[in-house]
Parts: sequence; C-alpha cells; structure tokens
Amino acid sequence: MTSLPTPTALPRRPIRELPDELISQIAAGEVVERPASVVRELVDNALDAGATQITLRLQAGGVRLISVEDNGCGILRSELPHALKRHATSKIASLSDLESVGTMGFRGEALAAICSIAEVSLLTRVDTPDEPHGWLLDGRSGELQPTARAPGTTVEVRELFFATPARRKFLKTDATELAHCIEAVRRHALARPDVGFAIWHEGKLVAQWRAVAGDSGMAALRQRLADVLGEDFVAQAVAVDWPIDPPVLVANGQQRLRVWGFAGVPDAARSRADWQFAYVNGRYVRDKVITHAARSAYEDVLHGHRQPVYALFVSLDPTRVDVNVHPTKIEVRFRDSREVHQGVHHAVEAALAVPRSGNSAAEAAPLPAAAPAAPAWTPPARQAPFAFAPREPEVGHRVSDVGALWATAPAAAPPTTASSNANAWTPPARSADPAPPQALPEGDWPLGRAIAQLQGVYILAENAHGLVVVDMHAAHERIVYERLKQQLDEQQLASQPLLIPATFSATPDEGRTAEDGADVLATLGLEITALSPKTLAVRAVPTTLAQGDPVELARSVLAELGQHEASTVVQRARNELLATMACHGAVRANRRLTLDEMNALLRQMEVTERSDQCNHGRPTWRQMGMKELDALFLRGR
Repeated sequence: MTSLPTPTALPRRPIRELPDELISQIAAGEVVERPASVVRELVDNALDAGATQITLRLQAGGVRLISVEDNGCGILRSELPHALKRHATSKIASLSDLESVGTMGFRGEALAAICSIAEVSLLTRVDTPDEPHGWLLDGRSGELQPTARAPGTTVEVRELFFATPARRKFLKTDATELAHCIEAVRRHALARPDVGFAIWHEGKLVAQWRAVAGDSGMAALRQRLADVLGEDFVAQAVAVDWPIDPPVLVANGQQRLRVWGFAGVPDAARSRADWQFAYVNGRYVRDKVITHAARSAYEDVLHGHRQPVYALFVSLDPTRVDVNVHPTKIEVRFRDSREVHQGVHHAVEAALAVPRSGNSAAEAAPLPAAAPAAPAWTPPARQAPFAFAPREPEVGHRVSDVGALWATAPAAAPPTTASSNANAWTPPARSADPAPPQALPEGDWPLGRAIAQLQGVYILAENAHGLVVVDMHAAHERIVYERLKQQLDEQQLASQPLLIPATFSATPDEGRTAEDGADVLATLGLEITALSPKTLAVRAVPTTLAQGDPVELARSVLAELGQHEASTVVQRARNELLATMACHGAVRANRRLTLDEMNALLRQMEVTERSDQCNHGRPTWRQMGMKELDALFLRGR
C-alpha cells in the first residue's frame, strides 16, 4: 500500500517588503487575465476621458499589439510622468470619492500592472493653447518627447506577458483571444450608444458600431442593440422602464433606483445564458442578485430550462453600491440587495405582462442632460404606458366572467364527494354563426377577427398583417390562470367541503406538518385534520379541484410544507395549484366553437396579462404575415 507523503516544515524566512516590480506583477495577475482584460481597462479610461469615438487595433488577437485610440480630453504633459505609476489616478482623492465612484475606472493600478508585463507607450494631447502638440511617453524608459497628434490619447501595449512567459502559455489561439476582445468592446458599446467603436485586427476592420446620432433615450438604445445584437433581438424584445410612476431622479438627497432596457420575449429564449447583459450605473457586471431577479420574472412564461435574453440597466445612488469588491470591477455589492432584486423583478415582470397582441411601440422620450461628473449614460424619461381600448366588436361579444365564454354558470349544489362532477362546465347552446367579417381596417383588433376553427384545436383569425393562429386551449388556460391569481390576491382560495372526507395513512412528519401549517393550508383552500396519530382526513379541497384526487393533492402540499418555509410554499404551491385549476377549467381541444366564442376569446387575450404564453411557457398564438404567405405560394417570383 502506497503511503502518503508527509509534509515537512518550511525553513523560516524573514519578513521583508516586496520590490515594486513584483508588486505590479502580482497586481497584473489579478487585473490582466488575457488581452481582453487590457482592452476593457483601456476602453474604461477612454470613456472616462469623454471620448465619442474609440478605435481598437489588434495584432495576433491582442498578444502582439493592443492599441486603443480615443478623441477624449487627453493628459497634460505635467501629469504624464505619473500616469503609469501604481495607484496614480485622477478619479479619486479621498475615501468619500471611493464611496461614491461615478467613473468606469478608479483604482489607478491597471496601467502600472500592464507596464510590468508588456511594453507600453502613451501618446496624448490636450486641446489647449498651452499644448500645441502631443507628447509620447515610453513606459519602460520614462522618456518623454514631443510628437504630432490630434487631441485625445492613444495607449499601445506590445508583447503582452513578455516578462512572464509562463502566463503567455495559458493563452488560447489568436482567433479565441480576438473573440474575447470583441466581446469586451461589445459590452461597452451596448451601454454607450452615444459613442462610436471600431475594431481592427491585422489591418482589417472586423467590427464597427457608429455613434447613434439624432436619437436619444430608449430610441438610441434600441438602435444600438439592433446594431450590436441584431434586428431580431429588438424585434423580439419589449421595453423595460421602471418605476411606472414619473420618476423623481433624486429623493431624500439620493438618486432613486431605476431599471430600464429591453427584455426578450419568452419565444426568444436561448439554451445558454450568453445574451444576458446587466449594467449598474453604466458598468457591465455579473451579479447574482440581478440575474436571479431577472430569471424569476420569467418564471411564469418561460418554457423548460431555456434562458432569457435581456439588456438591463440599473441606476442608483453611487453611495448605495460598492464597486470596489473585485480587481476587475465586474462584481458589485449592493447596500440593499433586496431593493435591487425587487426592482429588477418588478420591472421585467411588468414589461412581460403586457400582451404583445394589444401593445404598440411608443416613441422614446428625449434623454435628460447628464451631470458632468457622471459620464455614463443615464436613463430616458418615462412615458405613460400604452392602454389598449378595443371598440365593441361587430362580431362576437365581450364578457366580464371568463367562465361565461364557454359555459353557463352551474346551479348551486350541496357538498359533494371529490369524484363528483358538479363543477364541470357544460357547453352553452350553439348560436347561429354570424356573417363572415368584412375586410379589416387598419388599426383594428390586434388578433383580428376569427374566420375558422382547425381540427377543433386552433382558431384561425384575420388581422391587418395577415393570418393569426391561436392554440385555443393554451390561450384560455392562461386567461383562467390570470383570473384565478387575481382572485387569490384579493382573498383566500374558495374551498368546497367533501361529503365524505378522504382519509389516508400519514407519517408522523405529515401529521405534524398538517397541524403546524393549518393556516397555510386554509389559504390554499385545503382542510386537513387528524383522525388518529396515523390517519389524516381531507375535509375540504379547492373548489375548482373538487373532481381531482384529494389524497394526492394533500400529500403533495404537505411535502412542500415540510421542506420549505411557509411563506415560500404559499407562493410556489399557489402557482402550481392555480395552474392545475386553469388546466382543468380551460376549454378542451376538439371542442367546436362558434365564431362568437372565438372572437370573445381573442378579445380576452388582447387584454389579459402574459396571454402570449400558456402556463407552461409555450406560445399561445403566432402571426403569419402576408409576405410569409406569399413566399409559401411563390407569389411575385
């Protein structure tokens, strides 16, 4: 049997100060992981200098050369000797400055760290009468000489990791490193539509995003997102702007929490979380609070394990967020993470709740003037939300009770057993089909007028854009689900006593949970009492689930109560139970509907929150435009 090596004590070494070069190389190990790390730091500085155009030039994926050129304010000649020293910066001067950072960079260690592992030169000019030309600073020798240059700064980094060859061996191929550099610039570009970016590699232009001119606010952001992420992203995203009330930018001396941006609709979800961009005060971050809040907002509309796509911007008072918790500044810590979580969750949830069938794009408001001390982009002014108010339909009818869409109200009945079907809806008398609808005028109902039913499953409707196909069961299931949630928010779930209580053998844990969680069970419409130490009786169940299996329902809820906190269970069990109720209460497939009934369903979809997805996250309707239909039949070719 092989014995394990025995650790030996190391010889004692004296405590001594580390040389400056080694300190900088240690810092470089924290700040510079690959060429993209250098690109991020240099672009941060360019944005802080007020640049409106930034050009990145690379060779060998950034290993041979990284050059960042900007048209910012430049650096004075008298300050140049300090620019490459450790912890030398113009962005903070005191602890109070550090606690309210409003710039992209601030630590003053990036350039010094880069100088310790690469050849660095700095070319700059300030646009003042006292500086008629630019200055070139050699980072290795410290030599300073005059040179020609337009106002702005260029930082060149050559032979990255030349002083630490072991680190260079960990780099990937040039193509991989180039992709990381492009991604670093892309993240900056999304947050600053007012700045133009260009990326050159080996003398060839590989990416360019021009500054958005003329537009401001959400319109500018929408254009930049289309340029960087593609038109499809914008076409399948909804605007996020929270809080809903007209924002007061400053309250009690502090900037209010604000969340804005664009969130992809559930249909645009991806298998990976690679299109999730979150920014805090203009800085790209990876934050668990924001990620969890955004994902939870999709909980009721996303199918399976797919990942949502979004570009969200959070702004709050700089004193309420610590940006100095990570050397690369990609992580932050909030003073009140609960406030941020609730803000992001409510912002995305509210944006997704508006049915796309009844929503229209609104023009963005102008961008308010930014404070000089905060160069990062600021959110646009809030507009009043769009209100859909369809006119009374010529075909079909509007009803206030969703159940009345499909059935007459059941007559009052005495308490029944769980197997009774007293609550089942019965079909109403079929009315005569109305005359075919006339041609749809522009601006008519978003989901159009029903024209037919296909195989008892799909409703076909005509609108101004072409053909709409609706999964009638999925759509009605969402409508019923939303109504049930609203009713439960207003009062506890109605329950129905069982004529004969359903009994079952219970474990000691189930008996204890039923006794301790009686109040929670009542909220969910369940009454479970003990007949003996080993037997429980289900005496009442939620009204809509009266025809289900009361024992199976009771065991499931007790299991949830036994594993989690009561408050968590109420929310989770509520959604699961209401989804089950909606599925039982929704119109079934193969049910023949009149045109009146079809049109009534379409009108309800247009005004019901989250009606674009069923309770399981699947789409409830699809639009086929005239161009798609023409293409199917090769028209115009």
